[in-house]
Amino acid sequence: MKKISLILPLVLLIILLTSFLSLAQPFGAEISSGNPSRSNSSNSPGNATTFAGNVTELSIVGNTITQTWQGYFGNISGGIELTDANSNNLYNWTLVNPQGEVYASTNSTITWGSIQCFNFTANGTQGGIGGETAGATSVGGLNLTQLESRFNIASFDADGVNNTFTLQDHDAFFTANLQFSSNECRSTRVYSSSGAVDQQFEEVLLYEPATRSVVFASLIEQNLAGFDNANHDFEMLVLEDGHNADTSITPYFFFVELD
Repeated sequence: MKKISLILPLVLLIILLTSFLSLAQPFGAEISSGNPSRSNSSNSPGNATTFAGNVTELSIVGNTITQTWQGYFGNISGGIELTDANSNNLYNWTLVNPQGEVYASTNSTITWGSIQCFNFTANGTQGGIGGETAGATSVGGLNLTQLESRFNIASFDADGVNNTFTLQDHDAFFTANLQFSSNECRSTRVYSSSGAVDQQFEEVLLYEPATRSVVFASLIEQNLAGFDNANHDFEMLVLEDGHNADTSITPYFFFVELD
């Protein structure tokens, strides 16, 4: 009887401890931001000889800076930890080569258990999660037209969302214990030094129906040569409205989930 009386409190303690278990999910990420930069190329204007009465064919090449996207890139450090509610470490494991995802959204609070693939042709009427299926593709959430309207993007803009996330070609990944199969979501490839490269710097477009949040997800690489020939763990694009001389600043909130 004495042995039983000692075991019962231990069993009760285990039950109480397991009641605090929660599913894995992305956590807010601490950020150290570098100085922003942008193209400063300014070609000298070309000239053509002009003579009254002549007609001349010209082939003109020029570039301009996007008014729709902001780019981010960098490296990931951190690890896996076992802590209590006061952030006291019982143990942690430093990750030399982190794997997982970096997420960015204009919403600081995401219901990660509801996350889905963004659907260009969703019906656009549903405010909450309703009958939506977590880990699948949105049905009633924001659609392409509504998303581009948020950022003042015209349907014919060459750098629109549909002309950027043109692929459904990405590696499988997990978000908050929800599995997204290969090629399930809208995706793009941010550039390496030689341009877009298969299975490198993949970015996926996600949607969270409870808060109607668009989430950009960059699949973490391991010290891979990026657009500037320097090694990075991630590169990503996020939407920003710079049209019609709009100079207002949009805050993005970053989350990370390490495997």
